[in-house]
Amino acid sequence: MLTTPPLSLYVHLPWCVRKCPYCDFNSHEGRGALPFDAYVDALLADLDFDLPLVWGRTIHSVFFGGGTPSLFPPEFIDRFLQAASSRLRFAPGCEITLETNPGTAEHGRFELYRAAGVNRLSFGIQSFDDETLRRLGRIHDSGEAEAAVKLAQDAGFDNFNLDLMYALPGQTLAMAERDLERAFALQPTHMSHYQLTLEPNTVFAARPPRDIPDDDASWDMQEHCQAMLAAAGYAQYEVSAYARPGRQCLHNVNYWQYGDYLGIGAGAHGKITLGAEQDILRRWKIKHPTRYLAAAGHAEAIGGDDRIAPARRPFEYMLNALRLVDGFSLDAFEARTGLPRAAIGDALGQAQAQGWLAIEGDRVRPTELGRRFTNDVIELFLGEDDENRVAVPHEVAGYTVD
Repeated sequence: MLTTPPLSLYVHLPWCVRKCPYCDFNSHEGRGALPFDAYVDALLADLDFDLPLVWGRTIHSVFFGGGTPSLFPPEFIDRFLQAASSRLRFAPGCEITLETNPGTAEHGRFELYRAAGVNRLSFGIQSFDDETLRRLGRIHDSGEAEAAVKLAQDAGFDNFNLDLMYALPGQTLAMAERDLERAFALQPTHMSHYQLTLEPNTVFAARPPRDIPDDDASWDMQEHCQAMLAAAGYAQYEVSAYARPGRQCLHNVNYWQYGDYLGIGAGAHGKITLGAEQDILRRWKIKHPTRYLAAAGHAEAIGGDDRIAPARRPFEYMLNALRLVDGFSLDAFEARTGLPRAAIGDALGQAQAQGWLAIEGDRVRPTELGRRFTNDVIELFLGEDDENRVAVPHEVAGYTVD
């Protein structure tokens, strides 16, 4: 039997100042005055349309992703949260995260975001090397990054993430280590540390930088940086996520544990367990902001609905759960997929024989070797039908990267 899991709310704010050459998220360069009021109206209409899917359920986390959500002035974030919390029950202490670009930080804004209900920030730093930032197309420099974090701390934010990337064009091991040292000096509660990848349909994929570190150099960076993070008190709990005790990103953990989430906004994806129907629904919205603004609140805003057949659920579950260092319990697999553990018995046995998974009682954990071959492990859970090899969006796989 499918058991209804915790529910989160993902809100996509699609505009940015400038599209980065490595970015394949649904983001659009803002031109002229942005329609903040109209977009909040559209978000609320979108939410109203999806509410029948989740009547009576509690929201445990909210995540504003983008794009650059910090382009939205605090009063619009406040208006949305006030209206959303009148439609849905927010859990006490609900984690509410706002992605923030240091290049959009202004004095006084963070106090107002906090007053609106935001209690967690995620800063897209990427690097503290100014030449590297320039090559990545970022609109901030290292000084602005540090200043933005300090403004947030002065405003009372004590829970925030810093995004850093490694294996960047021209980056050496010493440069990657210096990035971490400068990040540690800001005392974040959470660190996202992930390798640059050349995603399809990006500028970097079409015109790759010539001096990207090779696989051996990238692996050296990963090993050295993981050791530095551990020594600084940041425990790895997911492939690219590290946190101080009790400071894991609850929103993304819900993704990785195959929880539920409403996705509203242009291009947003959602996953909802329909308990009465014993079914799982994935719904996504149309991507282009102009079309979305015109259609929000109506069926025309839905880019697609997909019922997840039982044969596909093991792959989807493992795509998320095996990113977690602690893995998953077989009880949780049964509750979240509605399938018996016997459905994955053969694949688990193969992975265990390869030394990729450790199984202790009810608990399944990826080994250190398994974490190096995560994709190979996950492929063991693909069904025979090629339709299982669907492209899974960032939000689905937990790749909001926070």
